Amino acid sequence: MFSDFKLMDERPVYVQLKDYVQDMIVKGHLLEHQKLPSTRELSKLLAVSRNTVLNAYAELELDGIIYAVKGKGHFIGKVTTLETSSIEIDWKQRLNETTLLADEIDLIRQDIHWKKGMISFTSIAPEEKLFDVENFKRAFLTRMSIEGDIVLNYGYAKGYKPLIDHLLSYMEMKGVDISNKDILITNGFTEGLDILLSSLAKKSGRVLCENPTHHAALKLFSLHGLDVHGIDMQDDGIDMEQVEKTLADKDFDFAYLIPSYHNPTGIVTSSEKRSAIFQLFSKYQIPIIEDGFNEELRYSSSHLAPLIAFSGIGNNIVYIGSFSKILFPGLRVGWILADRELIDSLESMKRARTIHTSTLDQAVLYQYLQDGYFEKYLKKARFVYKKKYELARQACIQYIPYSRITGDGGLHLFIELKEDVDARLLLEKCYDKGVVFYPGDVFYTNGRGSNTFRLGFSRLADDDIVRGIQIIGDTLKTL
Repeated sequence: MFSDFKLMDERPVYVQLKDYVQDMIVKGHLLEHQKLPSTRELSKLLAVSRNTVLNAYAELELDGIIYAVKGKGHFIGKVTTLETSSIEIDWKQRLNETTLLADEIDLIRQDIHWKKGMISFTSIAPEEKLFDVENFKRAFLTRMSIEGDIVLNYGYAKGYKPLIDHLLSYMEMKGVDISNKDILITNGFTEGLDILLSSLAKKSGRVLCENPTHHAALKLFSLHGLDVHGIDMQDDGIDMEQVEKTLADKDFDFAYLIPSYHNPTGIVTSSEKRSAIFQLFSKYQIPIIEDGFNEELRYSSSHLAPLIAFSGIGNNIVYIGSFSKILFPGLRVGWILADRELIDSLESMKRARTIHTSTLDQAVLYQYLQDGYFEKYLKKARFVYKKKYELARQACIQYIPYSRITGDGGLHLFIELKEDVDARLLLEKCYDKGVVFYPGDVFYTNGRGSNTFRLGFSRLADDDIVRGIQIIGDTLKTL
């Protein structure tokens, strides 16, 4: 007995010993009123300090699990086993339609499972090795020393004010008129879009977007019962001729657009087309939800102003931003920039749903941004990702017989093959050779895209990028 005790984690040893003894009692290995080994005996038996055993026994005694008899030692207390009948509930039968739909369209559940050693092009998350951990630690310690007692308490639904003010200035530097706008802090982009969709009335029940588009947005549109109308993408952004015909034919509650490093195509909408988009949707009085996806990752020429910058003092564009794809996804901090009155209402919805986003996360992110670490990190990240981007693009040109390749920057490329090629069949063949990627049909609004796929290269080593793309190209030629 006691010979199978092993230290399993980083918790204090006396806590592990306490849990071990308690487990032995529950399982019937130690009986009521049975004498336990002395603290000296047990410390030698388990090769732990006597203080460890003393502390474990003290905790067990405090909980009434064991009792001490002066001069005799410690004994097992009264053991009560509660026997109940087993009840089996079929939880699937109790799930609502929205949950069942979420399960059905959950990409993670449907994914071909990655195995160790595989070359995976599925992720477009930032490379962990680039994370600026030391400066993040400094930001954490600085903010904790300034107001640790505040940031560890409840916060405000709207968000941490210093971060809100910093982000307002950040967006102003991008050319946005913030005079009648405000910010709501959210748990990343996805919560921001979900709160917005939960707050807007459905009149036509229709949303217009690019085709293909961000799968997370498509999932939310489906869960909110919206009818999605996708418009084809040209090399400089959404097809405006199709947009105009569609707007003339149908009413829409809003449009959802990703003008920079569009997910999944990687296309950056031109400045001329951004202006045309703003003018056309203003004409039809249709609000735009702008996804500020990866705006910082342009590798050549100057940055383009976001769509919301074209609205001036107008309020028809709602901007949802996040640093998740470039900085630290684990922080889950995003923001909605919109008309002040709208933000007031969204704040109430946020408070009703999740109370607030972690104040600690917001405060540390603010300190990191305020101390200028983000600009230094971004410079390094751009250098690394630009190299990977150019390497991946050149490898695709060299090895893959594509009909179209798009991606003006960011962390991924989008490949379109000949019409008769099935990208999912290609994925199956590549999986057997240790390479996986995202089939493009999951991003389309109308069932198309069977001949397309997305390549995320951000987390791969240079050699794996080239080798993986060469395997895809070689496999494609045998289909």
